[in-house]
Amino acid sequence: MGKILVIGESVDGVLRNVSFEAIAAARKIEEGAEVVGLLLGKDVQESEANALIHHGADRVITVSHDNLENYTSEGYGQVILEVMDEESPDAVLMGHTAIGKDITPKIAGRLEIGLISDAIDIKVDGDDVIFTRPIYSGKAFEEKKIKDGIVFATIRPNNIPALEKDEGRSGDVSAKDVDVKDLRTIVKEVIRKKAEGVDMSEASVVIAGGRGVKSEEGFEPLYELADLLGGAVGASRGACDAEYCDYSLQIGQTGKVITPDLYIAVGISGAIQHLAGMSNSKVIVAINKDPEANIFNVADYGIVGDLFEVVPKLIEEIKALG
Repeated sequence: MGKILVIGESVDGVLRNVSFEAIAAARKIEEGAEVVGLLLGKDVQESEANALIHHGADRVITVSHDNLENYTSEGYGQVILEVMDEESPDAVLMGHTAIGKDITPKIAGRLEIGLISDAIDIKVDGDDVIFTRPIYSGKAFEEKKIKDGIVFATIRPNNIPALEKDEGRSGDVSAKDVDVKDLRTIVKEVIRKKAEGVDMSEASVVIAGGRGVKSEEGFEPLYELADLLGGAVGASRGACDAEYCDYSLQIGQTGKVITPDLYIAVGISGAIQHLAGMSNSKVIVAINKDPEANIFNVADYGIVGDLFEVVPKLIEEIKALG
């Protein structure tokens, strides 16, 4: 495989970690392939492009245009299609993010090529590139491959480790002009509703609260614990429905699907819809006063007790270690 195009993604000028993980995925497909990064935005900085190179890209194409200030499938689609036509890559990879999930099926449909979404692992068997992805809400896994044409896939965050950063790596950064025009969708304003601090979809530690937290104030110790561990706070749908927190924190089948290194479920019963969003976490700790709660069936470690007593003690012990 001669060339792999990796479509990077940034938020407020900061590259998402999954952009680096997609480069690592490209190296798993073919160590010796030329990995070409692509960055889009209103004013893409050279520092962003160099970050991709430091994490394994050989060269980077940047496209800056006023119509790329906010994501639209039309604007991004025009750029990606033009770059793909010019570069003729053998494979295209992108993070399985909100943008990735929206744009990649449209690109695949436009080009009439296959797409493998939400891959969590990659292996090569001869000439075949085989992707592993979860199905049935994470209760089973399937292996898929593209039988013909461009290998096109999205990579779930926090599953394929990024390559070690090497600031000594160098590569070409080229700015490409693309006339992004005739947009039928115009973004007038973007209002972001999300938690401050670490992005939950890329956090290595997530502290999640359920109905057992009982109130908005009940989430405050969870934020303190998350801060101590350098993590993010999430929630079950029950907690969101009860208005203890915003729906942007929801984890589950109808919320975010995450795979942190450590997931601490606080006052969460473990409904199947919630498990669909976090059951693939590397280590799961459950805190619940009901010893029969379903969450203990997927937990690696369980604490049966009152969360309002257990969480403060955890905070106290972690502070003592610090």
